[in-house]
Amino acid sequence: MLRALPKAKELLGDKGYDADWFREALAKRGIAACIPSKSNRKIRIEHDRVLYRQRHKIENMFGRLKDWRRIHTRYDRCAHTFMSAICIAATVIFWL
Repeated sequence: MLRALPKAKELLGDKGYDADWFREALAKRGIAACIPSKSNRKIRIEHDRVLYRQRHKIENMFGRLKDWRRIHTRYDRCAHTFMSAICIAATVIFWL
């Protein structure tokens, strides 16, 4: 699945993605990991706190999209139709 990641400079992730193998795989691709360390990690790995605070905008966007029943329950069978519904919902959310 890592091969499917688009080219990026940094990856924002929550504590669930804090694994050494994942960080190494990102480093091999030239992607900086902005992932806070889990509480049980013996040696803490620093992350960019300012950049990590921006992550809430992404979480809020997904939360607003999930308010739309059609998207939340994924009524559409076809991926193309589902993506169209997401685009319509995102446009309405943006304008409101």
